[in-house]
Amino acid sequence: MTHLTGNSKRLLALCLLLALTPCLAQAQKKELGQARAFIKSGKYDDADKLMTNLLKKPENRRDKRIWQVHYDALRGKHEVANEKLYLKQKYDTAAFFNLIKELVVVAETLDSLAPDQRKKHSQQQNVNRPNLFNGGMFFVRKQKWPEAYDFFQTYVEAAHQPLFEAYHYDSLDVRVPQAAYWATFCGYKMKDPVLTLRHRQVALRDTSKAAFTLQFVAEARLWLNDHELYLATLQEGFRRFPEFHYFFPRLMDVYTEQGEFDRALAVADSALAVNDTSELFLFAKCTTLLRMERFTESIKYGENLLSINSSLPEPYYNIGMAYTNMASSLDSQGERAMAKEAYQRARTYMESYRERMPDEKDKWAPALYQIYLNLNMGRQFDEIDRLLK
Repeated sequence: MTHLTGNSKRLLALCLLLALTPCLAQAQKKELGQARAFIKSGKYDDADKLMTNLLKKPENRRDKRIWQVHYDALRGKHEVANEKLYLKQKYDTAAFFNLIKELVVVAETLDSLAPDQRKKHSQQQNVNRPNLFNGGMFFVRKQKWPEAYDFFQTYVEAAHQPLFEAYHYDSLDVRVPQAAYWATFCGYKMKDPVLTLRHRQVALRDTSKAAFTLQFVAEARLWLNDHELYLATLQEGFRRFPEFHYFFPRLMDVYTEQGEFDRALAVADSALAVNDTSELFLFAKCTTLLRMERFTESIKYGENLLSINSSLPEPYYNIGMAYTNMASSLDSQGERAMAKEAYQRARTYMESYRERMPDEKDKWAPALYQIYLNLNMGRQFDEIDRLLK
């Protein structure tokens, strides 16, 4: 048996390919002809299937003839769907929107291969493009986030497709930022940080939803463990939207966890400059001052908060702890009389906290233990001692 060398094998393979090429081309020509006949007779689904099968082969994906017939088949299907909708006949809404998305994507691909037909194809698909946004909203309502994302992404990216360059979508279409926002939202719902971040810059141009966009971006940074950019996003969000529910508490948490109480206090002061009666902002400043051992100031802000809303439990705890810590300091300085007075005040607030939050034993019991011990309140001390044991 003759053994072939490497060069001989390559030559044989080339000869076989050249021998097969006319057969393949003939088969392709036959299928194209068949598909065109299907389109003429209104059998658009059959034509679509033939072209879809051809495009599964990598060698066919640069053939503009196949894409053109595929596009014509899809247009025919779209006309049928439109007619059914016009006549108010039953039609699959999801299938209708998916058909439009496929039609736009195929038109964009065909344009990259045959730009000489751009004007005609762009006019045709400019009419269809608004339904990409509508299709995205349809799938959002169904909570089908991946499907919705694809629609919004196709809508946004059309702004940079040569097919649509004459329409200047990026500067003239106010829905582009809205679609980018919804794409960001869908990425967030899928907990996919890459998809959440992909269109963030365009999404932020939708000023009505910019606060939510920054929230989704911050969460995506956390998913990626990018704490530096997470903090930067919180800072930007708080600067732009100080009263939005998301940014302030998380920014305070970051600085507190890092022991940067001066920064936390500066954030609280900035927030109070915007709204000096906010219970959240007042409580944050009261708590930060307590952590900084600025007890007199902490008590002042705690009292201010209670004057606004006396039903809040946590200010009672903060004030009680501030007085307890003041009493302990005075006691260590030999100021026994002043210390006792501070413990008495601490007792009032801590017992009020206990009354409002009976299940928070881990917070009020140790404090009351210290208070009752220093006030020589034997019966009350014994009760707390038993609870702690």
